[in-house]
Amino acid sequence: MPIKVITDSTSDLPNDLADSLGITIVPTNVIFGDEQFQDRVDLSPAQFYERLVDSPVHPTTSAPSIGQFVETYESVAADADGIVSIHVSAKLSATYNAAVQATDQVSLDCPIEVIDSEQASSGLGLAVVAAAKAAAGGADLESVANIARSANGRSNCLALFDTLEYLQRGGRIGKAQAFVGSILRIKPMIVIRDGEVQPFAKARTYAKGMAQMEQSIRDAGPAEELCVTYSTDEDMARRLGESMSDLLPEGTDPIIAPMGPSVGAHVGPGAIGIASLRAT
Repeated sequence: MPIKVITDSTSDLPNDLADSLGITIVPTNVIFGDEQFQDRVDLSPAQFYERLVDSPVHPTTSAPSIGQFVETYESVAADADGIVSIHVSAKLSATYNAAVQATDQVSLDCPIEVIDSEQASSGLGLAVVAAAKAAAGGADLESVANIARSANGRSNCLALFDTLEYLQRGGRIGKAQAFVGSILRIKPMIVIRDGEVQPFAKARTYAKGMAQMEQSIRDAGPAEELCVTYSTDEDMARRLGESMSDLLPEGTDPIIAPMGPSVGAHVGPGAIGIASLRAT
């Protein structure tokens, strides 16, 4: 039986891609006041951003419960020789810790490797895709886990924001706090590095910011995988993806994906991200 790959919904992987690669996604939670939703299960990205703009209540997020992971591991284990569970940076969420604690509460014949990706959104998603492709190719547990771990060293994950208000409200701003107070008429850019949000650059316009991000991705060299994520402007994301498609192997297309509710609660409208997985 194959190795099974599990992640959480902060990976921002499109459902059709996850299904095609046999990836199981554990949903995180999004809370609007007294209402709680499971990311992408009972609240789609489109529904979330419509509500985000209209609601006077700022949403919060929470990690999946230990019980959710126990249930997922028990369900997946029936058809697996092992499980590799890859999650959002432990510095940004309690998800990784919940997954680790769940392994202590299950009694299964197949081993489970829980990995802190030290990434978020598409940076996490590309590590998961790489691991799932290896698993589909027949790799063993150790090989799949090592591929997931090595992805962080090959990842370049950047994002351009219209405002840092949502990131600051959600408490995930990290070292990008240095931007606050000096971003009037500036479009801030962040990078996920060492498992946390760090400042990358500032641009006067959105177009200049996208050009700067694209150049940074190009400077990293040819990519094994490339993903462009967006909160509200799909057309812009597709244009950016097409512009960078030459970095990919022939016949490979960039992944274009909406930032889901759990990520969207922290980035807000008008955000766009680029992640590349440097070719080996």
